[in-house]
Amino acid sequence: MIGGPVSAGALLAPALVLVAMTFALLVWGGRMRFSAVGRGEVKMRDIALREPNWPKRILQIGNCFQNQLELPVLFYVLVAFLLVTGEGDLVDLVLAWAFVAARIAHAAVFVTSNDVRKRGPIFVLGMGVLIAHWAWFAVGLYAF
Repeated sequence: MIGGPVSAGALLAPALVLVAMTFALLVWGGRMRFSAVGRGEVKMRDIALREPNWPKRILQIGNCFQNQLELPVLFYVLVAFLLVTGEGDLVDLVLAWAFVAARIAHAAVFVTSNDVRKRGPIFVLGMGVLIAHWAWFAVGLYAF
């Protein structure tokens, strides 16, 4: 372990920040959907079977939310494994925060310009950090 073990609270903090952002996107998108239906902009029959008949901005927020339920799942599992095994160290903490920072940056681009030329590299950066984090965990777990 580098820098000795870190506390459960320290390891959970980045995960909780990511969860908070995910809930914020859920609430934001939900309010937008509710308002669009209330204004008559969208008819229930047009979206009842998950058809993408929402206005573009609502789809953008919804897609950003959905994206938080994909790659981050592997992050949450890793954090749980770190807590169960007690193997978390300073490197794990730095990698966790780096992943969360990349996810926040990715979401920020997603809900603003939605420029895939910017969003894509940020996604790949976050994915690379997460792969490195899993590798660090595996090596640390099985190192002799």
